Amino acid sequence: MPGSGTDKTKRWIAKPCPVVVLVEPQLGENIGAAARAMANFGLSQLRLVKPQQPWPNAKARMMASGADRILDSTQLYPTLKDAIADCTLVFAATARAHDQAKPVVDAAAAVQEMAPHIAASETVALVFGRERNGLENDEVGLADRIVTLPVNPAFASLNLAQAVLILAYEWFRLAGGGVLPFAMPEKSAPAPKQQLHAFFDSLERELEKVEFFRPPEKRETMITNLRNIFHRMQPSQQDIQTLHGVIMTIAEGRKGPARGGVLDSEEAKRLRALLAEHEQGRVPGERGPVRGLSRLLRRNPTEAERMLWDTLTRDRRFAGFGFKRQTPIGPHITDLVSFPLRTVIEIVTGEESAVAAKARTARRDWLEERGYRIIEVPAAAIEADCKGAMEVLLGRIGETS
Repeated sequence: MPGSGTDKTKRWIAKPCPVVVLVEPQLGENIGAAARAMANFGLSQLRLVKPQQPWPNAKARMMASGADRILDSTQLYPTLKDAIADCTLVFAATARAHDQAKPVVDAAAAVQEMAPHIAASETVALVFGRERNGLENDEVGLADRIVTLPVNPAFASLNLAQAVLILAYEWFRLAGGGVLPFAMPEKSAPAPKQQLHAFFDSLERELEKVEFFRPPEKRETMITNLRNIFHRMQPSQQDIQTLHGVIMTIAEGRKGPARGGVLDSEEAKRLRALLAEHEQGRVPGERGPVRGLSRLLRRNPTEAERMLWDTLTRDRRFAGFGFKRQTPIGPHITDLVSFPLRTVIEIVTGEESAVAAKARTARRDWLEERGYRIIEVPAAAIEADCKGAMEVLLGRIGETS
């Protein structure tokens, strides 16, 4: 499995290229890093003039990160004259002005000039100096051109491998036509207008439900602006399918709407009252109906439950308590439960029938027998002052934890 872009299963690009000459490099690590930069961009010929550490060098091989073939074919020379003896065109890379009457070019111009010479099977050299002080005047004097880079004049010195990399990159870009190795895959065709308009209809319908388009007189402008956002995206068919799924999941819940539709707050109150009078519809020995009812109740909150849950999930003080909504505990469904705290929160309405009150008492006894603490919160208190009710609730939880 190739890692970090290195893939030994692919063919090594070996084309005519300039020779890289390093004059008296001081550290094996810099030689190895330069070899790695060369391998990145298809340069294969490295010549060393009097390296200051013994050669071959283990640290150079370590820094080369797999560019071993370049190190294995590296040639050593006693002088720069010997290293460039077979070259017809030589570029001296330097960050300093050497006050010599030679053409000065940047990296892009240098590779443009060397290309026809290399195409004619001539040997062209790029010469780099020592890490500490670069090339000496007499060494620059051996070159035909000076190549330098537009750098910060207050900090012009580049690391040796960095300088090699910039020249190697410009050469490879020119030789390969600047073609990138990969492009964004086209996995889905552009969305046709019919699909886009169907998505708009769905999105606007859901936004209408939550009264997003306010004030009414700005509705048309808001719809136009909203549609233009997606037009500018030029979405694909897959994009629209994904966005549609996102909108529907937000609108309907994780598993879609409950069978029979979504209830408003008043209908949800009546549903809870009916279930309370019938012991939450449970069937002795069966868990399926209880789980189904818990999902139904989660998707159809009363106004008090919605306000309490929204406030609770936004209040960081409750973050570590692990409360869940409408979760079964045995045969019973609780409004809110924290299993870590063994605490149940029940929202009590003021319109509870005698049968429902009896069922709630039985549920409370069952839970307390199993080690749960019950905190009752009046629905009216939540609707009148939700933040105040939360403060009271937090204090009660502190008493039980």
